[in-house]
Amino acid sequence: MANQSTNIYAVQAREILDSRGNPTIETTVVLESGYYGIASIPSGASVGKYEAVELRDNDPKRYRGMGVLKAVNNVNSIFGPKIRGKDALKQEEIDATLIALDGTPNKSNLGANSILSVSIASAIASANASRMMVYRYLNQIFSAICPTVIKRIPVPIFNIINGGKHGAGNLNFQEFQIIPASGKQYHDALMMGVDIYHALGKLLEYRGAVHSVGDEGGYAPNLFTNVEALELLLEASRTLGYRFGTDVFFGLDVASSYFKTDKGYLIKDRAIPYSPSEFIEYFHVLNTKYRLLLLEDAFSEDDWASWQALTQELGKDSLIIGDDLLVTNPQKLQKAISEKACSAILLKPNQIGTLSEFFQVVKLARENRFQTVVSHRSGETVDSFEADLAVAIQSDYVKFGAPARGERVAKYNRLLQIEAEISINK
Repeated sequence: MANQSTNIYAVQAREILDSRGNPTIETTVVLESGYYGIASIPSGASVGKYEAVELRDNDPKRYRGMGVLKAVNNVNSIFGPKIRGKDALKQEEIDATLIALDGTPNKSNLGANSILSVSIASAIASANASRMMVYRYLNQIFSAICPTVIKRIPVPIFNIINGGKHGAGNLNFQEFQIIPASGKQYHDALMMGVDIYHALGKLLEYRGAVHSVGDEGGYAPNLFTNVEALELLLEASRTLGYRFGTDVFFGLDVASSYFKTDKGYLIKDRAIPYSPSEFIEYFHVLNTKYRLLLLEDAFSEDDWASWQALTQELGKDSLIIGDDLLVTNPQKLQKAISEKACSAILLKPNQIGTLSEFFQVVKLARENRFQTVVSHRSGETVDSFEADLAVAIQSDYVKFGAPARGERVAKYNRLLQIEAEISINK
């Protein structure tokens, strides 16, 4: 009889490249039965200062200091030997071991990238050994702490114009997003995103707004103001006959820490910085004209009073999403809940470091009626794990970038596979 053991037999990490051509870590966990799981970890450009720490080598002779050989070594020489022989089905026990070995609150000793790679690879190996789809296996783990039935594919948020740290440097806001109406089936929503993306490309070409492609696959055009980018989204949607505010909605990832100065928030749309109250009024005007469904990181991660004021002012009309503010952290989320500082959380596994901790954050959000958005990072890999994770927790939205570039499309295509599988089993 074949070996059915789900105990961990071997753990092996290596250095690979992400979508920006920077090194990242990929880890394989092999079980005694021969089943295995592979996980590669993305990396952000716009990083919240309270995120779990990504370990880099800082060796200028290799990859401009961006190498991850230390993280690889931590997996191969520290984590691997400690979890060998443990049952991979016991996710919480595996993760608790990894956390204890690091011994710091923010994973700064051994690195969140190395820890998360082992955590996820163990879960994928377990799913394979259980002969289950990864999203169904993850849903089983999550449902043990927060009962959740898989019924739908999350609504996609397409980032089709890239600015800030993800663009060409001429737009302040990091993401200009389109969001299909939530009533649409996922495959139709994806088609809408693709159609508008291509229509926008033609518009930019026609206007001579020379464009490149940003880190997340969206266009990085040569425009004069942030409002001009929203106008182009409007025009691209209307050329296809989509009804703005009915079929398609807009969103912004402002990433305001990028342009905050000592005197306020300085953007191209005005010569002098906005005070927090003036910036709220600016968003109010934008919302009146463009009906912003989502507004992410409209203020910097330490400007809690402004977050509260914004949520009070616009929270009834728009989802106020915390990314840098919350960094997938339970303490930060609890503070935001208590202070009514936002109404939704962006969820990135590498901001917290293990699957078990990630699930606890989602549980806290769900219990307090916070909307959830599972997100990629700007430095991605072709790993489609985030798609399975989003379906497993039944996230309200997913944010995987533009419907272009292999590392983004891999995740959108994975959702198509899951959609087909869910519909067959209904």
